[in-house]
Amino acid sequence: MKIIKKLFVLLFSTAFLAGMAGCGSSQANSSPSSSSSSGESKPTMSSPMPGSASRVPLGIKVARHPRYKVGSSVTIKASHMSGMKNAKGTVAGAYTTNVYSVTYKPVNGGPWIKNHKWVVQEELVTNKKGLLKKGTRVKLNASHMPGMKGATATIETSRHGHVYMVNYKDTKTGQWVKHHKWVTEDELEAR
Repeated sequence: MKIIKKLFVLLFSTAFLAGMAGCGSSQANSSPSSSSSSGESKPTMSSPMPGSASRVPLGIKVARHPRYKVGSSVTIKASHMSGMKNAKGTVAGAYTTNVYSVTYKPVNGGPWIKNHKWVVQEELVTNKKGLLKKGTRVKLNASHMPGMKGATATIETSRHGHVYMVNYKDTKTGQWVKHHKWVTEDELEAR
């Protein structure tokens, strides 16, 4: 009887620990991004949105003459996420579009995300054409972070140009982040 009890406790403990390990998050496959400039909020959750990491929005145009071509080795100068600044990586995609920083309240609760960098025109639900101005309210169709898709956002900054999807090695964890969306041309440096 003692052996059966010990076996039951061992199996229960193993199952419990395996379940707890599955609750953790890993940046190795994450795609969320948020601003980290002074006074701005950083993401507290780095779980990827299932199936969204490598997908690009419909209608986005592949850049014809980007400064950094797909496969280029780069150093990331942006600090959208912890472990991103000065990370070494490669360009996974280069596109030409309108790009925005936005402030929004996640639909699943949590604090306001201020000046999130970046979302592209093709990730917005709006009837307006052309480059949108600061203060314009839009609905987000991006899923870089939990609670982002469906949120109402306010445009903080806007510009037209090249944006990049990158793979990089997190400087703090040493893990690879795949298909991070988005960084702008001025946030990259050739290696």
